[in-house]
This record gives sequence, structure tokens and C-alpha cells, in this order.
Amino acid sequence: MKHTPLIEQHRAHGAKLVDFAGWEMPIQYASVVDEYQTVRSAAGLFDVSHMGRLTVSGQGSLSFLQRMTTNNVSTLAPGQAQYSMVCNEKGGIKDDIFVYRTRDMEYLLCVNASNREKILSWLTEHHSADDRCLIEDRTAVLAQIAIQGPASRDILVAAGAEDIGDLKLHHCRDTEVSGISCFVARTGYSGELGYELNVPAGKAVELWKHLLNEGAGKGLKPAALGARDLLRLEMAYLLYGNDIGEETTPIEAGASWTVNFDKGDFVGRQALQEQTQQGPSRRLVAFELLEKSVPRHGFRILDPRSSKAIGEVTSGNLSPLLQKGIGLGYVPTSFAKPETAISVDIRGKTFPALTVKPPFYRKSKMATY
Repeated sequence: MKHTPLIEQHRAHGAKLVDFAGWEMPIQYASVVDEYQTVRSAAGLFDVSHMGRLTVSGQGSLSFLQRMTTNNVSTLAPGQAQYSMVCNEKGGIKDDIFVYRTRDMEYLLCVNASNREKILSWLTEHHSADDRCLIEDRTAVLAQIAIQGPASRDILVAAGAEDIGDLKLHHCRDTEVSGISCFVARTGYSGELGYELNVPAGKAVELWKHLLNEGAGKGLKPAALGARDLLRLEMAYLLYGNDIGEETTPIEAGASWTVNFDKGDFVGRQALQEQTQQGPSRRLVAFELLEKSVPRHGFRILDPRSSKAIGEVTSGNLSPLLQKGIGLGYVPTSFAKPETAISVDIRGKTFPALTVKPPFYRKSKMATY
């Protein structure tokens, strides 16, 4: 298995390590729920160095990315980021990514760990000398550390990153944290105030230790993949391989806002435009169980009137916040409207559920961060 530069730190903190997309990664340290609560109330420190980091640079980088992604890259000024999709010709999602415009003619793509080689190959296959841009895989030379939670800004400022105090959501910049040069982005997967720090791999351990030391008084603790999954599910954020894949489209997944037809041609445009005009036959919905139980990936979603299977749970868990089972899953469009009754088959027993408008977690102050 592959290892991030922080593997020995995870072992030192007593992490339970698992195989995640070919990487040995921490699933939890002491308690998934405790780590979740730490992020919601203070701040958690995540190693996300397993994510792929690709750069596209050069005079033709913008036009190339416009063709290869669904969102409108031309709206990004240097220091801005956007969520986007890479699709195949049929509109199926090859990956959901973040695109950061780091400089005038340079972009950083953050891709899922399981899709790094696939996306690198896909971009390379569609690249020609006429594109006038260079594609590089920077995953090995950069580490990525995420600090998420309401105390995250104060911790980074105290660690020397004073210029991130006014950094807006989906903005990014070069700065120094604990004297270490970092590319910091106000992005994350938790629904809380948070930042993702790209740092030279050789400096990752030093930065990790400095942040834990600096943030100890503000409640900062290491957090792992288990807590990250709970946090993202409460926000109804999509998980590749569960909620989306090459058999699903952004339109079906409720991510049509990532698709911009006005920018010109891109891979998958025709198929996505046809589906938008005709309307998809199914949609991803969020739902809450009305009785105490826990929905899991792969469980059947049923029509409560006929008990006929109409779909499948793609993500599910017990929400620590709501203290009820929550989940995502694809259903026919006739069942997709919020407050529609459905049922979930949980190990042979049928549990009533209700579709809801996502996210499950709403924080009144989140817009002011």
C-alpha cells in the first residue's frame, strides 16, 4: 500500500489504519463520533495527502480545462477555486474535482485518490501539442492537510498565517503557516469553516506537529476518514464510488449547477444537454428515517405503497446531530420531491422514511464565516 508523509504520525497517535483506494490511511484514532464532535465544536486536523494533485499550466491551460471540465473555468480569477466534474462522452462522471487558479496561467486540480491515475490518463489522452499546456502529477511532492472547524481560522492566524483572516470561501493564496510555505485554500468537506493546506511533502510532519501544538488550547485534535464521512454526509456532499460514478451524471446527482452550457463545447456536453432538456429518469435524493435504525450503502429503497424496489441507498449513517438515520440514494423522479414518502429495507425489515431538502446540517452562522 501507498503511504502519505504522515503515516508515522498516525501510528504515533494510535490510529486504526485501513486500505483506502490503495493508501494505508487512518479510519479513526479513538472514536469516530468524538472526532466528528471535535470538528463541529472546535477543530479537527485531517491528512488528505492521498488525494491527487495535478497541475495544468501554460498559455492554453484555460481553453484545455474548459474542454475537459463541466464548470466555467473562465470565471476564476487567480486565487479562486470552483467545484467541477470531469465527464465522459455520455455525461457519466469520471470524477468530481476542485479546480484552483493558482496563477494567471496555472491551475491546480484536486482529484479523488481512487481516480488520480484515471484522470491523469484521461487528460493526457485528450491533450495535444495544439493545447499549449503542460500536465503534471504533483501528488508525490505535495502533501495536503485539512484543518476544519469553527476554531480553524484562529489556529492558523496564531500559527502565523495572518493574511488568511479575510480569505473568502472558495478562495486561495500562498502564505506561511508556522514559518512553512503553504498554498492555502478555504475549501473542505465538513460544512464548517475550514482550510486545506498544500505543503511540500518534506515539510508535512513539521507542519502537522506545529498545528497540533498551536491548536491544542483551542481543542484541535487529529481526525480521520470515519469522521470525515459523517461530516460530509450531513452536508449531503457527494462521495465518488458511492453517490456518483461513470454510470451517473451531474444532472441525476443534483449537481447541474456544476455544468455550464454557455461556455462552449466540452466533453459530455451533448449528452448532458439532452438529459437536461428531456429530464432525467432518476434523481439523487436525501432522506431521513422516521424510526430509529441505520441505512447503509446498498440497502434497497422501496415504494411504501407496493413495497417494490425503486432504488438503492448510496450513502447512509446515523447522524450524531439529528440522532436519526440519514442517507442518499437514487429514485425515479416521481419520488424525488422533498417530503415524499419512501421506505428502506434494512436487513429484511421495512422502515418508513421521508425525502428531505439537503443538506441535513444547517448552521445559521455558516454564511458569515
